[in-house]
Amino acid sequence: MSEGLIRHARDEQGIARVTIDRPAKLNAMTEAMFLQVAAVVGGYADDPGLRGLVLQGAGDRAFVGGADIGVMAGLSGPEEARRFIEAVHAACRALRDLPVPAIARIQGLALGAGLELAAACDLRIASHAAHLGMPEVVVGIPSVVEASLLPGLIGWGRTRRLLLLGETITGEEAERWGLVERCVAPEALDAALEEWIALLLKTGPAAIRSQKALLRQWESMTPDAGAEASIPVFAAAFEGDEPARMLGAFVARKRK
Repeated sequence: MSEGLIRHARDEQGIARVTIDRPAKLNAMTEAMFLQVAAVVGGYADDPGLRGLVLQGAGDRAFVGGADIGVMAGLSGPEEARRFIEAVHAACRALRDLPVPAIARIQGLALGAGLELAAACDLRIASHAAHLGMPEVVVGIPSVVEASLLPGLIGWGRTRRLLLLGETITGEEAERWGLVERCVAPEALDAALEEWIALLLKTGPAAIRSQKALLRQWESMTPDAGAEASIPVFAAAFEGDEPARMLGAFVARKRK
C-alpha cells in the first residue's frame, strides 16, 4: 500500500514494514510525510495480529536524511514552525506508542529528524555505511522533540556533543555509544534484521505487548516505582493461557 511517499505492508507473520520512499531527496521528509507516518503507524497500532514494525528508507544512501531543508527554509514564522515540528513529534510519538516493538533499519544517513525517528523506535540496526547526527544548530535551529530521548540512550555528554557541535558519527561509532544496538556490513544488514525478526516472532504476543508497555512506563519512573508497577502486570499475564502454554512447551523440550 502507499500513502503518498510512504509505502507500507504487513506480512502474514504480523510484521509491518513502513518505507520512506523519496530516495532522490535522501528520504528527506515534509510535514505531510511526517503526518502520513503518524497515520500509518497509528493504523497498525489497532491491528491485534501485529507482532512488530520495521521503519526503513528507500535506496542505499539514506534512512531519513532529515526534515526537508527547503521546506524548513520556507517556514514563514512561529506558527508554521510549530505546526511543522508538531508533525515530526506526531510521527515519533506514534512509533513510541505502538504496542509492539518498532525496529529502525538504518542503511545510510540518519540526520536530524531522521535520527529522532530512529530514536523513537525500540531497536536500531545499522550498516557500517550509516552516518548519524543532529546537525540542526549548523543551520540555525535547535534540536527538539524526540532529541530528548538521546540522553537515555547515550548519556548527557555524548548528547551534548551531537547537539551542540552538530557532529555526525558512523554506524560503528553509534554502536559503541549505544545509539544503535547492532551494526553490520551493508551486505549483511537485511540478514541481521531478519535474525531479529525471527527472535521477535518466538516471543509471546501478549508478553511482548506487556513488556513494551512496561518499558514505556519505566522511562518516567524511579527503579522502585517501576518494580512496584510491574507486579500487577506479571499477575495479569496469568489471566490468559500464554504463560502456561509457553512455559509448558519449554519444560517439555528440556525433558527430551
